[in-house]
Amino acid sequence: MTSRATGALTGLAAAATAVAVAELAAVFTGPATAPLTAVGSTVIDHAPAIVVEFGIGVFGHYDKVALFTGVLLLLAGAAAAIGTAAVRPGRSWLAYLGLAGFAGVGLAAVLTRPGAAPTAALPTLLGAAVAAGLFRVAIARVVSDGSPIDPASAPDRDQPSRRSVVRALGWGLGAAVMVGASGRWLSNQRGVATARSAVELPQPVDPAAPVPAGADRDLPDLTPYVTGNDSFYRIDTALVVPRIDPATWRLRIHGRVRHPYELSFEELLARPMVARHITLACVSNEVGGELVGNASWLGVPVADLLAAAQPLPGADQVVSRASDGWTCGTPTEALTDGRDALLAVGMNGEPLPLEHGFPVRMVVPGLYGYVSACKWLTELELSSFDDFDAYWVRRGWSAQAPIKTQSRIDTPRRRAAAGVVTVAGVAWAQQRGIERVEVRVDGGPWQEATLADTVSADTWRQWWWRWEASPGEHTLTVRATDTTGQPQPADLAPPAPDGATGWHSVRIDVA
Repeated sequence: MTSRATGALTGLAAAATAVAVAELAAVFTGPATAPLTAVGSTVIDHAPAIVVEFGIGVFGHYDKVALFTGVLLLLAGAAAAIGTAAVRPGRSWLAYLGLAGFAGVGLAAVLTRPGAAPTAALPTLLGAAVAAGLFRVAIARVVSDGSPIDPASAPDRDQPSRRSVVRALGWGLGAAVMVGASGRWLSNQRGVATARSAVELPQPVDPAAPVPAGADRDLPDLTPYVTGNDSFYRIDTALVVPRIDPATWRLRIHGRVRHPYELSFEELLARPMVARHITLACVSNEVGGELVGNASWLGVPVADLLAAAQPLPGADQVVSRASDGWTCGTPTEALTDGRDALLAVGMNGEPLPLEHGFPVRMVVPGLYGYVSACKWLTELELSSFDDFDAYWVRRGWSAQAPIKTQSRIDTPRRRAAAGVVTVAGVAWAQQRGIERVEVRVDGGPWQEATLADTVSADTWRQWWWRWEASPGEHTLTVRATDTTGQPQPADLAPPAPDGATGWHSVRIDVA
């Protein structure tokens, strides 16, 4: 292997070691202090809206995996280039300069994250120190007397040394990857999962209505009425899931109020709880998309908490903040107009999953999540739309975003056998409810589908229609009408700035 190739491998091994040591140190200082996480989170915070929207639109649930992969590839490329340059005669200083640059970026990212303590710098500093030591040892073996080793001219006794360096670097690279992965896993699991398992949810004083027997039609590929916690969509800007100890959690309610106050998790659980089935939808959901789900939520009515604070005139927006600093702005009216807006602590009969906001999140029926469904909630600030623009509003999305009527075909999606075919799916129009769903074939007349029962207007409804399918290629289209008599808009529009519109269509090959 040439000295340049060995240098590239040295750079990769040093970068991997720095990341691995930092990830392991972050087990003790918190997942957000790992430099990879902090840099990725900073990218999300400052990326143009079109970039964030592209990531969600293309990768969906895997947008964060794609971002991590991109950051790692950029780091690997830069590290290999630095290592290659550093093995040239008299250029070893480039390795330390590059390492200092990476460490500076990491430190800037971790120390500017919301709530960062001085100890947040430790993982980056430890990783950089260990990587510097590896550079010093490896480059000293690759470069002899200031000149690169030439396999064609070096004595035979030098060749085992070169091979041993390469072998050691290869093993070191593999070990660094394993240590880094173990550190990230330990950091994600440490403490909070145990604390969550110890939470005992109170019984609601106002239970959810039972799901009617006819609400969930058992058909292959038809979305179930209640979405399981493991299947519920997740779209947010948190690169790593915040780990919040309920014993230290506090909710601060302040701003334009007469009586600002704070609540502990125990104090929140002691308040009267209600349970409701509510369908949530992401504004990034394309027509026919799957970024929507229905669950049973347990929580405290937001209206009761706001009433205790006594909002002042002009406080027409409630700004909710997550533990990582993310914000959303909800119309105060939507939280006090009688709808079941909750600070939820439970989801489908268990404490909130870590990925869905443990220990506390907000759930508001009838509004897209980016203006209502703040996870890992720590703060409610009474403000006004004139005074503050939340995270997505600053990026060009609408300040107020009521959910639009939507319907989706779940089955069939691609192929069907000739004969009687059951076409089925779900439709939703939270706060209004679904009154009618219609299906047509190849642009023909609309045929009314059968609607399943539902708990309330705040959840989706299953629907189905029997189709006499003939051989060939056909296009199925669905539309819904809400209980106010307004049909689902036909004009196709993208999710930005306030939700997609259009009828969902699928092409089916019938044989």
